[in-house]
Amino acid sequence: QVQLVESGGGLVQPGESLRLSCVASGSTFSTYAMSWYRQASGKEREPVATITSNDSNTNYAVSVKGRFTISRDNAKNTVYLQMNNLKPEDTAVYFCHALLERGWGRYWGQGTQVTVSS
Repeated sequence: QVQLVESGGGLVQPGESLRLSCVASGSTFSTYAMSWYRQASGKEREPVATITSNDSNTNYAVSVKGRFTISRDNAKNTVYLQMNNLKPEDTAVYFCHALLERGWGRYWGQGTQVTVSS
């Protein structure tokens, strides 16, 4: 029902920045709670940042607070993750996630690789 397409991943050096984007289908995007998750090789998928349908309500994993910022543009059906001061520990596949209202479902993007290495 909902398709999510991520972009913006790549290979960067420590201290550099990336901005991930996720474009969602649907006419009710503004009602979705949106999140970014990541999964490093050999580890469990973990939440990184969440923004509710009220875009003033955000939360972040402790490991990224002060470095990452989640935002959304409802007119473009897009959620962003601005990642600054990237560290090798941030290396992972990053997934966009949508939680629909009233129990209508959860949806995942295909993921985009972020590699931080010297």
